[in-house]
Amino acid sequence: QVQLVESGGGLVQAGGSLRLSCTASGRAFSSYIMGWFLQAPGKEREFVAAINWSDSNTAYALSVKGRFTISRDNAVNTLYLQMNSLKSEDTAVYYCAATGQTWIGVVLPTRYDYWGQGTQVTVSS
Repeated sequence: QVQLVESGGGLVQAGGSLRLSCTASGRAFSSYIMGWFLQAPGKEREFVAAINWSDSNTAYALSVKGRFTISRDNAVNTLYLQMNSLKSEDTAVYYCAATGQTWIGVVLPTRYDYWGQGTQVTVSS
């Protein structure tokens, strides 16, 4: 079992920045592929970014590539999402997730075994 807790969400103006954190507890955090997803009201959960256990492989949704950066610090069991140049369309609840499966399909929510409770990000235009 892995427990995930997100933090760092809030209200920011368009063009601003936020850094989300996801702290993990439980079984070996460093062995999991970690991902960030977002869910806007009335919409399905969407992939944002993923990172493998060794930081050697990352993936991003086209909508955030070049603006968001995913990273992790296995020493403190924490996942990060640095979000720059935020847009109003980035407004959503952001979730971190963990999977013990392979890199194949990391963009799919169904591939993830554990989820946090989410943190709200609101970007005002």
